[in-house]
Amino acid sequence: MKVRGLRWWIITLICIATVINYIDRTAFGIMWPEMGKDLGMDEADYAVMLNIFMITYAAGKFLSGKLYDIIGTRLGFVVSIVLWSVASVFHAFARGLFSLTLFRGLLGLGEAGNWPGAVKSNGEWFPVKQRAIAQGIFNAGASLGSVIAPVLIAFLYGSFGWRSTYIIIGAIGILWVIPWLIINKATPENHPWITEEELNLIKSSGNAGTASKSNEKGLSVLNILKYREAWGVLSASFFIEPIWWLFVGWMPLYLHSKFGFSIVEIGSTIWISYLGGMAGSLVGGWYCGKLIETKTVDAARKISITIGCVLIFLGLLGIIFLVDGDSPMTFIYIVSLVLFGFQFAIGNLQTLSSDLFKGPSVGTLAGLAGSIGALSVIVMNWLIPKITTVSYTPAFIIIAILAPLTIVSVFFFIRKIEQVEK
Repeated sequence: MKVRGLRWWIITLICIATVINYIDRTAFGIMWPEMGKDLGMDEADYAVMLNIFMITYAAGKFLSGKLYDIIGTRLGFVVSIVLWSVASVFHAFARGLFSLTLFRGLLGLGEAGNWPGAVKSNGEWFPVKQRAIAQGIFNAGASLGSVIAPVLIAFLYGSFGWRSTYIIIGAIGILWVIPWLIINKATPENHPWITEEELNLIKSSGNAGTASKSNEKGLSVLNILKYREAWGVLSASFFIEPIWWLFVGWMPLYLHSKFGFSIVEIGSTIWISYLGGMAGSLVGGWYCGKLIETKTVDAARKISITIGCVLIFLGLLGIIFLVDGDSPMTFIYIVSLVLFGFQFAIGNLQTLSSDLFKGPSVGTLAGLAGSIGALSVIVMNWLIPKITTVSYTPAFIIIAILAPLTIVSVFFFIRKIEQVEK
């Protein structure tokens, strides 16, 4: 049996895994008011939980990147999603700060693997000119999950309570493993269902991101860091990641404190902002792919990243100067622009690991970049309660500055986007 467009089935499954990933993590913020009340915890405990998640998430990015380089993307994804799904189920049995801390840590450790795994898988399954749209489809899952989560979680919570909700969404993740193992039987070179035409396309245009030979080893972290270009990937990740996480982690609390939104009102409006992120994922990938038809990969990636960061910056200026206490929907719509810009840029940033390095090293660099990005989010989560006692404006100013710093990082460290690992 041969399946046409097998690579699109693979990225669709990864997109679905990302949707599940974001449903699982978003459930915490949406149900926190009731969870916190039942467990006797307050907003300070919530901030601790966010950082516990991010600490293990940071470690998990690097560890899973190395794991994927060792055992491959097929088994790597199984390990990641089973771990985070079981951790989600465990939330139902939390009894206080210690147990919830443990379960949030396990969730972060498992969920981290989704990102370096996707970058590595796209390097294996897609030619260079299609990697941005593949990454865009994957990243659209993050926004789609954030769109679906408020409605789904509100429904499940209203029907079954927060403990049963965690069990249900955890079970969904475990069920995902079945089609993944059936469809993703092997790497492209060894997959029995792949057509010769598709395999030739994947190997086209000097696609060094395809799966490596079994005896080929990737570079160590120290050797990767000897390349100037790797520092461009790492510094850009450090600057851009807090922008997304500010809204994922704190927007529900902001809507509650600034506009007095209830859980139902948060769930019925917050999805609008994430629709903007989903559109940015797809448009950013498509746009970069079109640019590559007439421009170099270097120019196409840098133009796309710049456009995304400019939109982020303009959107945050709009939040700072246009939003007041009587305009919650203005805030929601402007955030959709910010998230559009973020996803427009991040999909192209995440492809840089496979643009610059060979298959055995891609997961390591992607994982390390994810860890560095997560560390900056931890700093942000620590800082926000201290600078937002009166207003969230200082937080918005800080992340507005991060957008141009992302552009500077890419242009300063990566003089030309091309394979540097010979």
